[in-house]
Amino acid sequence: MTVKRILVVDDEANIREVVSLCLQRLGGWKVLTAASGWEALRQIKAEPPDAIILDVMMPEMDGFTFLKQLRVDPSVQAIPVVLLTANSYLPDLQLFPKLGIVLVIPKPFQPVDLVQKMRQVMGC
Repeated sequence: MTVKRILVVDDEANIREVVSLCLQRLGGWKVLTAASGWEALRQIKAEPPDAIILDVMMPEMDGFTFLKQLRVDPSVQAIPVVLLTANSYLPDLQLFPKLGIVLVIPKPFQPVDLVQKMRQVMGC
């Protein structure tokens, strides 16, 4: 059985590290990280993940702009995306399914809950 890969996209290094450790140690998954939407798009072309955990508020390219760029490529359109955000107001929730957003997890999060929710998202 191959190990699932999750890409964590967040401009905050501490968040990337904590999320990565949770997913690796508690979930047993391979974790890729990106500090920006542009970096994430490059990584996805090189090594498409099985799921993406995405911050909404990032400089240069926010999470929604990243998703619009990602969904242009048919080869990665089906990758499920989980928003991990401190933003309590998320505009236009009806747009989420079109962007492939399957779940929203608020920051701060509980590590065990994060792993359980990612298991559900990836069907494992």
